[in-house]
Amino acid sequence: MPDPRPAAHHGQAAGDDPAPAPGAVPGVAGPEVPRAAPRANAPYGLDGRTGVPFSDRSRAVAGLLQVLLAPFAAGRLYLGDTKLALTQIVVSWATCGLGAVWPLVDGIRLLVTHPVDHTGRPLRP
Repeated sequence: MPDPRPAAHHGQAAGDDPAPAPGAVPGVAGPEVPRAAPRANAPYGLDGRTGVPFSDRSRAVAGLLQVLLAPFAAGRLYLGDTKLALTQIVVSWATCGLGAVWPLVDGIRLLVTHPVDHTGRPLRP
């Protein structure tokens, strides 16, 4: 009577199939995950969420400048977002300081979210 088990492959005993990966469908190859190679145009590394190179600007510096110097929109000027910075400065000064709440909240948002610089690259952590 013939053996119903499959033949052995290269040092593997007959019937000893390797365990499939969790969630894998037998006989179907999964998607290949591309590996990010170091790039010359990404001296600060790549963002793990998007794969886009990090900016040369720091999120902590931008957020702290924006919070500490809110009426001057220093964080936005640091990021190169001149139009928004000038708008925040005008609103802060035209409202005798009441409009400085906007750049203050913007500074907190810079610290707790994942903002981008004026070129669209994510800020370094």
